[in-house]
Amino acid sequence: MKEKYDYKVTAAGRINIIGEHIDYCGGKVMPAAISLKNTVYVRPNGTNKINLSWTTLPDSVSLDIDKLESYKDLKYGNYQAGAALMWQRAGHKIVGCDMLQDCTVPFGSGLSSSAAIEVSTIAALATIASEKIDPVDIALKAQQAEREYAGVNCGIMDQYASACGKKDKVMLLDCNTLDCEYLPMRLGDYSLVITNCNKPHNLIESKYNERRAETEEALKLIQQKLDIDCLANLTLKQFKSFSSGLPRILKKRVEHVVSECERVRVATLALKAGNMEMLGGLLNKSHASLRDNFEVTGREPDALVAAAQSQPCCLGSRLIGGGFGGCTISLVKTNCVDEFKEFVYKSYLQATGYKANFYEAEISDGITVELL
Repeated sequence: MKEKYDYKVTAAGRINIIGEHIDYCGGKVMPAAISLKNTVYVRPNGTNKINLSWTTLPDSVSLDIDKLESYKDLKYGNYQAGAALMWQRAGHKIVGCDMLQDCTVPFGSGLSSSAAIEVSTIAALATIASEKIDPVDIALKAQQAEREYAGVNCGIMDQYASACGKKDKVMLLDCNTLDCEYLPMRLGDYSLVITNCNKPHNLIESKYNERRAETEEALKLIQQKLDIDCLANLTLKQFKSFSSGLPRILKKRVEHVVSECERVRVATLALKAGNMEMLGGLLNKSHASLRDNFEVTGREPDALVAAAQSQPCCLGSRLIGGGFGGCTISLVKTNCVDEFKEFVYKSYLQATGYKANFYEAEISDGITVELL
């Protein structure tokens, strides 16, 4: 099947080392593209249709290029339709084509399968229309698809990492300005282990949009006293001075944002200095704040992180992604990874009845295009 297509276009899933739920608050985050990705095999078909099929599903879907706004309720193909619509509305020509989609990013895992699908679909459409690939522009249109078509009021981090990632680099991305610094991923004697709690999450049905609304409400209240354009610009000192007037829940949300921004700053220094103990401690503090202040973790992720943190070879562990399920990352001594996995698997199963999955993933490039 695959050899009949003209191009192979990929976009990556992502992990986020630290900086959770602050991308939509204008903060700096530290994501990296991973080798779990969505691959699109594509060829023009001379029609006015985008014909979708999947390597992992028996379904096939045909999208009318003139009616892309009408596919929001599709079980499969809605993300592709939304991505194509936003690309079309931005003035790009949509060429009728056949797309075979092959996704190795687990759905509902917090590793951004939706961003990988959106970004790779737009990159594939640009490729067969002979347009130059602009990863940042594609990321912005993919984010627009997630927000306006899929209904998740997300920040830019996932789509940016999926499109713009570089092999063996983490990104220090300013979500307010889109300035991005690429940092070498040097972990020394340690490795990052990705673990799935296997409690699926759905960001639309979860409280993700509610958290977004809470941070926006808090910003409006703070702006009555301070001239700031995003919560990430609020310093710890200012938070202590001005948070007393906030409702209790909003105060907790802002405390997470402000403290997580500071953790990203310190984590950048730790990574540059190769100080893994410091980085591990920051992961632990990040999870505690996500649990206690932002309240986006839940019983299963908390149990998984607790198991990881109690294993002697682990320096730190935290939930990544939107929350309410999905994956954790743990900083683990490389020569103890198998021992760590065995311990965490047993401990988590005993605590929750769920079987954890562990993923082997390398830090990877974002968009790739290959002529077949």
